[in-house]
Amino acid sequence: MTDDDASEPVLSTAADGGSAAAQTAVRLSRRPGDSSVARADLQRDETVRRWGLVTPSATRIGRADSPENDLSENVRRLHDERHPAMEGYSARAHRLEKLRLTHALCGDLALTPWQRDRAIGIMVDLDLTAFGSQRAIPKVALVVIRHVVDRERERHLGLHDDEWIAEQSPERLADLYDQFRSITDEDRFDALCEQHGLDVTNLNRLRRTLTEQLDDQDLHDAVYGRNPYRDPSLPSLGSRAVTAGSGG
Repeated sequence: MTDDDASEPVLSTAADGGSAAAQTAVRLSRRPGDSSVARADLQRDETVRRWGLVTPSATRIGRADSPENDLSENVRRLHDERHPAMEGYSARAHRLEKLRLTHALCGDLALTPWQRDRAIGIMVDLDLTAFGSQRAIPKVALVVIRHVVDRERERHLGLHDDEWIAEQSPERLADLYDQFRSITDEDRFDALCEQHGLDVTNLNRLRRTLTEQLDDQDLHDAVYGRNPYRDPSLPSLGSRAVTAGSGG
């Protein structure tokens, strides 16, 4: 008996002592790799899946029979999002792209979870058309990240409060501004801005545009995944405090 015979046991389909025809053997192979995907099928599957969608045109389905002919009306309706199955797809894809790219930049810059959620919350609902030729998602996302991080650092030092600043002495203000460190002073942020074609002038100009859009679109308090409005059905915090105090 060979090693192959030992790895392929024979299971008889008939009782012992039956005829040779009734004792038809069924071989069950237990060698490594058996019952797996065939090598040719695996190679074909890997070749097909290796190429992802690179351009929007790659998502087009169907083609005309010849250069002189046009697509059928049904396929054209799919391309133009006039079919119920495709309605609103481009808007949803654009929103997801803003979320994905902003999240990636926040991770690259090692932002805190709160700073990340603030930046994404602004980006997903921000109308980018106001930024004109500079409305590329990575560019606007970097401007939003700069605004969110710098604003938080200003609040930490009290530099966002104009009335409070007016009451401080020049020496105190000089000390506070010395402590403030903008994200634009960090090497990684500077490298990303250079990679996406943003200089200091563009950053400042686009931040002014961003501030105007935050006012117009009411996005100053936007935080991704968090609702700024309290459920009116919940009891107020004041009534809970009063109840707790009376119970003692």
